[in-house]
Amino acid sequence: MEYILIGKIVNTHGIKGELRIKSNFEYKSRVFKKDFPLYIGKKKTKEVINTYRHHKDFEMVTFPEYNNINEVLKYLKEDVYVLREDLRLQQQEYLDQDLIGLDVYVGERRVGHVLNIKEVSPTSKVMEISYEGKKVLIPYHHDFISNLDLQNHKIEVKLIEGMV
Repeated sequence: MEYILIGKIVNTHGIKGELRIKSNFEYKSRVFKKDFPLYIGKKKTKEVINTYRHHKDFEMVTFPEYNNINEVLKYLKEDVYVLREDLRLQQQEYLDQDLIGLDVYVGERRVGHVLNIKEVSPTSKVMEISYEGKKVLIPYHHDFISNLDLQNHKIEVKLIEGMV
Protein backbone atom coordinates (compact mmCIF):
# COMPACT_ATOMS: atom_id res chain seq x y z
CA MET A 1 0.00 0.00 0.00
CA GLU A 2 1.37 3.36 -1.04
CA TYR A 3 0.07 6.40 0.81
CA ILE A 4 -0.08 9.68 -1.11
CA LEU A 5 0.03 12.97 0.81
CA ILE A 6 -2.86 15.15 -0.36
CA GLY A 7 -3.06 17.89 2.25
CA LYS A 8 -3.15 18.97 5.86
CA ILE A 9 -5.95 19.57 8.34
CA VAL A 10 -5.46 23.22 9.27
CA ASN A 11 -8.51 23.96 11.41
CA THR A 12 -12.04 23.09 12.37
CA HIS A 13 -15.11 24.90 11.10
CA GLY A 14 -18.15 25.45 13.28
CA ILE A 15 -19.05 23.27 16.24
CA LYS A 16 -20.36 20.15 14.49
CA GLY A 17 -17.04 18.48 13.70
CA GLU A 18 -16.29 19.86 10.25
CA LEU A 19 -12.60 19.92 9.33
CA ARG A 20 -10.80 22.39 7.08
CA ILE A 21 -8.18 20.78 4.81
CA LYS A 22 -5.61 22.73 2.82
CA SER A 23 -4.91 20.74 -0.33
CA ASN A 24 -3.32 21.45 -3.69
CA PHE A 25 -3.59 17.85 -4.81
CA GLU A 26 -3.97 17.54 -8.58
CA TYR A 27 -6.84 15.01 -8.43
CA LYS A 28 -9.08 16.64 -5.81
CA SER A 29 -12.27 15.80 -7.67
CA ARG A 30 -11.54 12.08 -7.27
CA VAL A 31 -10.73 12.31 -3.58
CA PHE A 32 -13.05 14.83 -1.99
CA LYS A 33 -16.42 13.13 -2.27
CA LYS A 34 -18.77 11.20 -0.03
CA ASP A 35 -17.62 7.72 1.07
CA PHE A 36 -14.00 8.20 -0.07
CA PRO A 37 -11.44 6.93 2.50
CA LEU A 38 -8.83 9.30 3.90
CA TYR A 39 -5.90 8.32 6.14
CA ILE A 40 -4.92 10.82 8.80
CA GLY A 41 -1.68 11.45 10.66
CA LYS A 42 1.39 9.31 11.25
CA LYS A 43 -0.75 6.33 12.25
CA LYS A 44 -2.76 6.66 9.00
CA THR A 45 -6.09 6.44 10.83
CA LYS A 46 -8.75 5.57 8.27
CA GLU A 47 -11.77 7.89 8.11
CA VAL A 48 -14.44 7.97 5.43
CA ILE A 49 -15.83 11.26 4.13
CA ASN A 50 -19.44 11.80 5.17
CA THR A 51 -19.92 15.28 3.71
CA TYR A 52 -17.75 17.46 1.53
CA ARG A 53 -17.85 21.03 0.29
CA HIS A 54 -15.32 23.51 -1.06
CA HIS A 55 -15.08 26.79 0.89
CA LYS A 56 -12.67 29.57 -0.18
CA ASP A 57 -9.25 27.87 -0.46
CA PHE A 58 -10.19 24.86 1.65
CA GLU A 59 -11.77 21.44 1.34
CA MET A 60 -14.33 20.98 4.12
CA VAL A 61 -15.15 17.45 5.30
CA THR A 62 -17.00 15.65 8.04
CA PHE A 63 -16.74 12.03 9.12
CA PRO A 64 -19.79 9.92 10.07
CA GLU A 65 -18.84 9.16 13.68
CA TYR A 66 -18.08 12.75 14.69
CA ASN A 67 -20.76 15.35 15.41
CA ASN A 68 -18.90 17.68 17.76
CA ILE A 69 -15.84 19.90 17.44
CA ASN A 70 -14.27 18.28 20.51
CA GLU A 71 -14.27 14.86 18.83
CA VAL A 72 -12.21 16.02 15.83
CA LEU A 73 -9.66 18.22 17.61
CA LYS A 74 -7.30 15.22 17.69
CA TYR A 75 -6.85 15.61 13.91
CA LEU A 76 -5.76 19.27 13.94
CA LYS A 77 -2.47 19.92 12.10
CA GLU A 78 -2.31 16.32 10.86
CA ASP A 79 -1.37 15.33 7.31
CA VAL A 80 -4.04 13.70 5.14
CA TYR A 81 -3.29 10.77 2.83
CA VAL A 82 -5.04 8.53 0.30
CA LEU A 83 -4.04 5.16 -1.07
CA ARG A 84 -2.64 5.22 -4.60
CA GLU A 85 -4.89 2.35 -5.69
CA ASP A 86 -7.98 4.28 -4.54
CA LEU A 87 -7.15 7.02 -7.07
CA ARG A 88 -7.59 4.62 -10.01
CA LEU A 89 -5.17 6.48 -12.26
CA GLN A 90 -5.50 5.83 -15.98
CA GLN A 91 -2.62 4.82 -18.27
CA GLN A 92 -1.47 8.37 -19.12
CA GLU A 93 -2.13 9.85 -15.67
CA TYR A 94 0.55 10.35 -13.04
CA LEU A 95 1.19 12.16 -9.78
CA ASP A 96 3.70 14.95 -9.30
CA GLN A 97 5.76 12.72 -7.04
CA ASP A 98 6.12 10.17 -9.88
CA LEU A 99 8.44 12.64 -11.63
CA ILE A 100 10.93 12.85 -8.77
CA GLY A 101 14.08 10.99 -9.71
CA LEU A 102 13.40 10.94 -13.46
CA ASP A 103 16.41 11.58 -15.68
CA VAL A 104 16.21 14.99 -17.36
CA TYR A 105 17.18 15.36 -21.00
CA VAL A 106 17.64 18.37 -23.24
CA GLY A 107 17.32 16.83 -26.69
CA GLU A 108 19.37 13.63 -26.60
CA ARG A 109 21.71 14.84 -23.84
CA ARG A 110 21.14 13.78 -20.21
CA VAL A 111 21.69 16.83 -18.00
CA GLY A 112 20.49 15.68 -14.58
CA HIS A 113 17.42 14.45 -12.73
CA VAL A 114 14.25 15.80 -11.09
CA LEU A 115 14.84 16.60 -7.42
CA ASN A 116 11.45 17.99 -6.44
CA ILE A 117 8.21 19.60 -7.59
CA LYS A 118 7.54 22.91 -5.83
CA GLU A 119 4.43 25.00 -5.73
CA VAL A 120 5.25 28.67 -6.31
CA SER A 121 1.68 29.95 -6.36
CA PRO A 122 -1.79 28.44 -6.13
CA THR A 123 -1.80 28.00 -9.90
CA SER A 124 1.80 27.22 -10.83
CA LYS A 125 4.56 24.77 -10.00
CA VAL A 126 8.22 24.38 -10.89
CA MET A 127 10.46 21.34 -11.24
CA GLU A 128 13.66 21.55 -9.27
CA ILE A 129 16.27 19.65 -11.25
CA SER A 130 19.94 18.97 -10.91
CA TYR A 131 21.48 20.45 -14.02
CA GLU A 132 25.14 19.71 -14.55
CA GLY A 133 25.83 19.87 -10.83
CA LYS A 134 23.63 22.82 -9.87
CA LYS A 135 19.96 23.19 -8.94
CA VAL A 136 17.74 24.79 -11.58
CA LEU A 137 14.02 25.58 -11.53
CA ILE A 138 12.01 24.87 -14.68
CA PRO A 139 8.33 25.74 -14.98
CA TYR A 140 6.17 22.63 -14.62
CA HIS A 141 4.19 23.44 -17.73
CA HIS A 142 3.63 21.75 -21.09
CA ASP A 143 5.53 24.57 -22.83
CA PHE A 144 8.73 23.38 -21.09
CA ILE A 145 8.12 19.61 -21.07
CA SER A 146 8.45 18.15 -24.55
CA ASN A 147 8.25 14.48 -23.60
CA LEU A 148 7.49 12.49 -20.47
CA ASP A 149 8.29 8.78 -20.46
CA LEU A 150 7.67 7.17 -17.06
CA GLN A 151 8.43 3.66 -18.34
CA ASN A 152 11.94 4.65 -19.45
CA HIS A 153 12.39 6.93 -16.43
CA LYS A 154 13.04 10.10 -18.44
CA ILE A 155 11.65 13.55 -19.04
CA GLU A 156 12.71 15.79 -21.90
CA VAL A 157 12.58 19.53 -21.28
CA LYS A 158 12.86 22.60 -23.50
CA LEU A 159 15.00 25.41 -22.18
CA ILE A 160 14.88 29.04 -23.19
CA GLU A 161 17.87 31.34 -23.42
CA GLY A 162 19.06 32.52 -20.01
CA MET A 163 17.21 29.82 -18.07
CA VAL A 164 20.33 27.95 -16.95
